[in-house]
Amino acid sequence: MNMIPENISNEVLNELQNIVGTDYLFVDANVLSDYGHDETEDLSFAPQVVVKPKSTSEVSAIVTLANQHQIPVTPIGGRTGLSGGALSVYGGIALSTERLNQIIAIDAKNLQVTTQPGVITEVLRDAVAAQGLFYPVDPSSQGSCFIGGNVAENSGGARAVKYGVTKDYVLNLEVVLPTGEIIWTGANTLKNATGYNLTQLLVGSEGTLGIVTQIVLKLLPLPTANVLLLVPFYKAEQACEAVSAIFRAGITPSALEFMERDAITWTANYLGEVNVPIGDNVQAHLLIEVDGNYPDILFQEAEKIMHVLEAYEIDEVLFADTDEQKNALWKLRRAVSEAVKANSIYKEEDAVVPRYELPNLLTAVKKAGEKYGFQSVCYGHAGDGNLHINIIKGNMSDEAWQNEVPKGITEIFEATVALKGTLSGEHGIGWVQKRYMPIAFNALHLQLMKQIKNIFDPNNILNPGKIFPDEI
Repeated sequence: MNMIPENISNEVLNELQNIVGTDYLFVDANVLSDYGHDETEDLSFAPQVVVKPKSTSEVSAIVTLANQHQIPVTPIGGRTGLSGGALSVYGGIALSTERLNQIIAIDAKNLQVTTQPGVITEVLRDAVAAQGLFYPVDPSSQGSCFIGGNVAENSGGARAVKYGVTKDYVLNLEVVLPTGEIIWTGANTLKNATGYNLTQLLVGSEGTLGIVTQIVLKLLPLPTANVLLLVPFYKAEQACEAVSAIFRAGITPSALEFMERDAITWTANYLGEVNVPIGDNVQAHLLIEVDGNYPDILFQEAEKIMHVLEAYEIDEVLFADTDEQKNALWKLRRAVSEAVKANSIYKEEDAVVPRYELPNLLTAVKKAGEKYGFQSVCYGHAGDGNLHINIIKGNMSDEAWQNEVPKGITEIFEATVALKGTLSGEHGIGWVQKRYMPIAFNALHLQLMKQIKNIFDPNNILNPGKIFPDEI
């Protein structure tokens, strides 16, 4: 797509209105502004029109119309993304999935759920939990993000270390292609060796290959017990080192989270209601959870973890004895990103390495900060090597923020790839990370991806400007 018309014609607006109805088409400037941003930094790209379809057929009609007129379409979910995937960088049509918000069926016999994409992740988790079932994927924004957005970004979360990420639970997808056709990508089966795996191709494709309108997810039996520990370390690198040691001891936690000191103190101050005592020399914490159905076994695992931790310099470990304490600690962890954002303008990177290399990644981050003059606050899913790197503007000049920080990010990603890692573990590439894609992929890799995009979307109308570095 080389040229985008400055305005969508009245004829097209009328056709869109006929599809979704008067009450679900918006051209008001305030609404366009609201739907022009997600949680990515302070970026904003207003679309020219927002539409809110209610059904797969309406989505198909909208996309068919857009394709005929070569108007860009940006799928928009809960707008909680951190890579700019829902930004309407070319204007055009913002297609919100918020009215596609029904859990269609919970199949307890087959441990599956069929849902529309606009269901909030936590709502889905609670609905299946009420039937003794478990959907483990738990991004920090689970109380506001949509399950369709999770599919688009292949979202993870704290419990990915034991249970996996979104892709590990998606069995089948109903998808509206950029040309308007509707397909199911697979089958509602646990095994499928029939042709190319289109389901997994669509998961994590960031809304560039199709718009998901139904999702079939596998479920697990709901664990009934857990033990939660907060472990303070005097050295942040040792906290990272301990992660691999816990696994080598034969324990697979259900969550293993890393938080630097500033991550906890900033968040505690931001929330104003969670009091975690932090010793003067403590540099970082691990939040460790084990879960299952037999409390005695879980306490044995907790004791084994404590035995592993004896090799490190740690302060007094906090055992969360009550649900209230556990909820408070998880609230603290899940609010870190909000707290950092409230403290300063920032950029959040989402690097991931093999877990044993986590200390080396943290060292590389700090060295880049020293070299280019920025502060960083790091936290993340240490159990699977996924570090969220928050680069803080603070008192940096605008010039340094614009020119020096990207050099530091480049060096962080170069170190990440050298450690056999990659650019994003769960946030996606979207708009803000695409310039760094050549660090992870050579020209052949990128060309293959572009060819896949062209097959699905020959007119490049669906979420254009994302993922590929040469799209502006």
